[in-house]
Formats: sequence, structure tokens, C-alpha cells
Amino acid sequence: MRRDHERDQCRSAGVDPVGSPPSGLYHAVLLDRDGTLVEDVPYNGDPEKVRPVPGAREALDRLRAAGLRLAVVTNQSGLARGYFTAHDLRRVNARVEELLGPFDDWQICPHAESDRCACRKPAPGMVHAAARALGTTASRCVLIGDIGADMAAAAAAGAAAVMVPTPATRDAEVAAAPTVAADLPDAVDTVLARMRLVAAPDTARRPGRGTVLVVRSDAAGDVLVTGPGIRAVAAGAERVVLLCGPRGRAAADLLPGVDEVVECPLPWIDAPAPPVDPDDMRALTDRLAAVRADEAVVFTSFHQSPLPLALLLRLAGVPRISAISDDYPGALLDVRHRVPVGVPEPERALSLAAAAGYPLPADDDPGLRLRTDRLPPAPAAAGSPGYVVLHPGSSVETRACPVELATRMVRVLGAAGLRVVVTGGPDERELTARVAAAGGVDLGGRTGLDELAAVIARAGALVVGNTGPAHLAAALGVPVVSLFAPTVPFGQWGPYRVPTVRLGDAAAPCRDTRATTCPVPGHPCLSAVEPGRVLEALRLLGVGG
Repeated sequence: MRRDHERDQCRSAGVDPVGSPPSGLYHAVLLDRDGTLVEDVPYNGDPEKVRPVPGAREALDRLRAAGLRLAVVTNQSGLARGYFTAHDLRRVNARVEELLGPFDDWQICPHAESDRCACRKPAPGMVHAAARALGTTASRCVLIGDIGADMAAAAAAGAAAVMVPTPATRDAEVAAAPTVAADLPDAVDTVLARMRLVAAPDTARRPGRGTVLVVRSDAAGDVLVTGPGIRAVAAGAERVVLLCGPRGRAAADLLPGVDEVVECPLPWIDAPAPPVDPDDMRALTDRLAAVRADEAVVFTSFHQSPLPLALLLRLAGVPRISAISDDYPGALLDVRHRVPVGVPEPERALSLAAAAGYPLPADDDPGLRLRTDRLPPAPAAAGSPGYVVLHPGSSVETRACPVELATRMVRVLGAAGLRVVVTGGPDERELTARVAAAGGVDLGGRTGLDELAAVIARAGALVVGNTGPAHLAAALGVPVVSLFAPTVPFGQWGPYRVPTVRLGDAAAPCRDTRATTCPVPGHPCLSAVEPGRVLEALRLLGVGG
């Protein structure tokens, strides 16, 4: 059915949500109409003015051939404004399908911005509705659109997104997009390439292939985003042993699929880098040999090399080693995998696992997960569930929330009737005390990682920078207001497959510098965020009315 003239709410048109969705990274592709599928004619009620963008039909047919379901999600405020009728809209959409082929569902918001409905993008209502109509969830959808409202609606629903800018797209919207494509065919190429990257290869390993040593050093957040790849290995191995560093140990203990954890710092990974001690390296080699691994899968971030550890693994007698490496590995790797720039870190890990012969099972969602049975009770001081957690600190200076902003946020959120719980590590007690003094509950230094996860699990949302707790929230399905400093790409390191609103200046001078100390005085990428924007973000996520 199509949207009727009453315009009281957004309604869908298309398939009955019956039948199993396709397997793979995505189940469905959602597409904006005007500016993405067809040329943007403002308030168009004339089917004769419908002009597909170049290559649209062929691109959509490739998605259909891949088994993906397609839906259109489009704001059409011209109905509310009286610029065209519901009958006109049906004729225009029928012309779109005549030229581009059938869509499995249509989601149409007929409201004006002043109506403050739940369906008009950037609100996530149409994304959720389309996912339901297609028999899947928003986290298994990718939305292709041409403006920031499209990207924001996808993020607020927990969906992936690809922007195809037009001359009318603002530079700030392009800078904030998680992924940018040159045109619609290029966006489709991106979607299909990412699906192939994590798909089962012809050399997929049979279940029960013995002991596999998986490696992910670095901090807790790095270990958490590797979780989907580790689960993929665990699905095809008899035993999984995880080698991690001291900073990632607490996260390693919470990952599903891990049978044993070996903790050891790796001097070529840790920062600041300690000196390489030959005795330590000999001891590590002996410890690796004691695992008696049948193979190893070495997960790294995009800027790290797996080759030093691969050499030790060879010395330890590990017969098969897989890793991502741009550098020539010689005989150190049996599977040398490569990944395009910008792929989200969880998918990067999944792609390596698949290349090693361990694809994620079809019944396992690619998102982050924790062993919630290992979480302790939340501290009583946190209070009843439904509060907002604010985590202002970070181990990396550039990613922390400015203390003045955090203090003002507590005051504004409290005035709006929200309870705020402020969290931080043992070395952040002074910071959290200062911030919580504005009206929040101070839990600074009173929670380990598992207790912090328990606190976040009971929250309505988490307000946080680009740091480990953001990935804890993603693993627990808790919405995130991401105060994301652009020193690293948001599309690669942002909260994965969880409802998110990104705030901050994505085009700030520190963009893509990977700086750990703020290179611009005053931390302008985050300090200009107004607390009222945080409150609006929470409301977009369904928190606080």
C-alpha cells in the first residue's frame, strides 16, 4: 500500500516481512530517492520529470543479483506543504519503479520539519520500519544517500551508510560521512566489495581444526572490535587461545569464543614502546610453543605490522600463520591478506578470519558482543536503570571530552530531568569529581572494565569520545552519543552497528593526523559542541523524551 492522504504517520509499501533474509554482512540496502536514485527536482509531483542518475538501473540490478533486498526511504514534505497530492506521489514513485525496477519496500515521510515526527530523516524511524518490512534489523542494513540527514538517520538506527554527494551536499556533511562514494555505481561497488571481503572463501576450514592461536594486542577497545573475527575463528576451531597485551586483558576475558588468554606485552605494538629484551622474546617464543597451536591468526590495526610476531611464531613451530600485511612477508605468512583503507575495524578482523578459512557463521550477527554472564552487578551508587553515562576521559588526550564541556553537559542534562552517571579510570578521579559536581553521580575510579560494562549495560545511552567504553556500549547494544575527534576515521573506528549520533567538527585541522596530543590549541573539534546538541542527540536516540 502507499501512503494515504491523512499523513498522520509514516507508512510502508511493499513486501510482507515473511521468509528468511539473505545471509552475509548485509541483508538489505536502503536508498534515498531524490538526489540518490533520481535527479533532485524539488517537490516533484510530475512523473515526467523523473530522471534516474547515471548507471542507477544497472547498479540496482547488481544488488538484486546479490540477493539483497531493496527499499526506498524518502522525506516528502511536499505533501504536508500542499505542493502535490498523495496521488501525484504514487505516480512519481511508480515511474521510479518503471525505470529502475521494483523495490521491496517504500518508506515515505510526508511531514514537514516543524511536525517533529519520528520518521523524517535524520530521525531513524523509516530505517527501522524498512528493516522490519524486509524481515531484518537496522544493523544488517546499509543506507545510501546524498546528504547528512541520510547518514544521521542510518547511524541513529545502527545501520551502515554510504554517502554519494551532489553539488548541493554541504562540505561539513561530506566530512562527517562514514564512507563517501563518487556516484551510485561506486557506492554499490563499496557495498558488494565489503560483503565479498567477509564472505566464506572456497578454502573455508572445516569445523574442529584443532587449536588456533588468535592475536590482538593493544588496548581494550582494540580487543573488543576484534571480537567478531575471533568468534568466526572459534566457530571452526576446537580451541581458541588469545594472545593479548596487559591493556587488553580485561576485555579479552569478556569475549565469547575464547578458551584461554595468554597475556604478554609486544614492544613493537605498545606505545610508548619499551626496549626489546632478548630474554623476554625467548620467553614469549617458549610460551607460544607451549600452546601447541595448529595455526595462528594475527589480528592488527591498519597501522601495525604482524611480521615481528610472525617470526616468533615460526620459531615456536606454528605451521600456518595468517595476517594482514602490506609489506612483503617472505616465508613468515601462509595467508597474506590485504584490506582496502577505511573498512570498519570489526569487518577488517572478519575479513582476515574469512581469508584464513574461518567465515562467521550465517546465524551469528557481525556486531560486537560480550560474555554478559561474566559481568558483576553494577555499583549500587549508579541507581536504577535508565540513566545516561558520561565518560569524559580517554587514555589518548585528543579523544577526551574537554572538562568544561563535560561539566556543562551534566548541568544541562540534569536540568532536562536526566540522571547522569560519570565514569572514569583510577587516574581520572579528579576529572570525574569535577564533572560530577555539576549534578551527576561520580563513579570515577570505582569500576574495572567488567564493572564499567555492567554500569553501561543498564544505561539509556552513553556519551563518550572515541575510546574503549564506546565499544563496550556497542557490544551491549546501548546507544552512543559519540564526541568523536577526527584524528582517526569515524567510519573505521566509530561505534559499530549500534544506534549512534556523532557530534564534533569532522573537518577540524586535526583530521586524520592520528595525533595523540591535540595539535590545535583549545581542542576545537569538540570544544565547540553545545550541551543542547547532546540533549537533542539523546532525544533522537529515544532517551529523555
